[in-house]
Amino acid sequence: MKEKIRIAAGQGFWGDLPDAPVRQVEGGPIDYLMLDYLAEVTMSIMQKQKARDPNAGYARDFVPLMRRILPACVERGIKVTANAGGVNVRGCAGAVIDVARELGLSGKVRIGIVTGDDIMPRIDELLSRGVELRNMDTGEPLSTVRDRIQSANAYLGAWPIVEALKTGAQIVITGRATDTGLTLAPMIHEFGWPENDWNRLAAGTIAGHIIECGAQASGGNCQFEWRSIPNLADVGFPIVEASPDGTFVVTKHERTGGWVVIPGIKEQLVYEMGDPREYITPDCVADFTTIQLEYEGRDRVRVFGIEGRPATEFLKVSISYSAGFKAVGTLVYAWPDAYDKAQAADRILRRRLDRMGLKFDQILTEFVGASATHGPLAGPPPADAPEVQLRVGVRGQDRSAIERFTKEIAPLILTGPPAVTGFAGGRPKVEEIVAYWPALIPKEEITPSVEVLDA
Repeated sequence: MKEKIRIAAGQGFWGDLPDAPVRQVEGGPIDYLMLDYLAEVTMSIMQKQKARDPNAGYARDFVPLMRRILPACVERGIKVTANAGGVNVRGCAGAVIDVARELGLSGKVRIGIVTGDDIMPRIDELLSRGVELRNMDTGEPLSTVRDRIQSANAYLGAWPIVEALKTGAQIVITGRATDTGLTLAPMIHEFGWPENDWNRLAAGTIAGHIIECGAQASGGNCQFEWRSIPNLADVGFPIVEASPDGTFVVTKHERTGGWVVIPGIKEQLVYEMGDPREYITPDCVADFTTIQLEYEGRDRVRVFGIEGRPATEFLKVSISYSAGFKAVGTLVYAWPDAYDKAQAADRILRRRLDRMGLKFDQILTEFVGASATHGPLAGPPPADAPEVQLRVGVRGQDRSAIERFTKEIAPLILTGPPAVTGFAGGRPKVEEIVAYWPALIPKEEITPSVEVLDA
């Protein structure tokens, strides 16, 4: 058993800094590179891509990234855990195998794939057996939106990834695995933690939660003394130095920007947080109120004292479905009386929409520069505001009504209040609304599949 392993975060979401994983590999010693690509809406985007092209449906950025770092990973024995597979895990793995062969690494790389999370083909069968997949927020059964479902994926935990690592995989590609499982799995694998060691599993889960959003734990998006954070242009992504007893240190590579400080770690800990005593994952329930933090040097925060409890009998399911259409239009009004002009333009626009008899589920107006970020102000905004952006959005089920709205923004330039600009982007675009449906499914309904492929 190793005395310590270093797990580096390289992506906080699909579209994060492209060179961050490269700098994690090249910037100093690491044992694992964790890459988190998936968010709830990402799965529906990938499902649409796969519907148009059976070879698509995964994080395309992952393949050229592996082309850049795979030789170094093979040479240094760095393992990669990534949920880049989206809704086409096998296709993603095949593309990486092609890259390995092109790089002359045939026979030197084993790629593990974890599937079984995608329940889209099973929806009707599950509903027919009484698995209602009720909305966790509203209690509605999934049957009410059955004809509009775009994707449905259960969150798998760390153990299928552990199985792939035990079988010799150097790269493990999953579909909808939990963000935390990508970090927890290497700890379980390296330290031999049993399935009922709830405190250590909770510690590994919290380690994963801290680094799952990349540089958000090492200076990015940090409120604490944000003006003092050094060199965010070269921000270092976080690294977890984990020990067999479940304690770990959050750090980053030396001579990189950003910082690792306790207030910043605390900000990340409360990110996407419900009840802090019950952070529920497929692997355990972690108690965030037991977390203890202390400095162990510059850019080194030690995390310890974590307690956990047994996992529940359910898995969470992320379902997306079509919920109509939307469009957003903007105009900028300049001083003097910028706010008054923007308000007048909004009234004019609404009267014209009413006159045409257009029906929308919602019309939302924001005055950016006056009230958008924090909602209505306690008093009137400054009368000398240099500019205010009028932003009007509509949503509804009738696409033709949304399209008609998009044609009413530009006419305000010549038929509304004066001193307007900011229409260079052209007419607003009609976009489909993808809504989120969270549900629970009994664990016995999901059977993860693990396969290891040789390049």
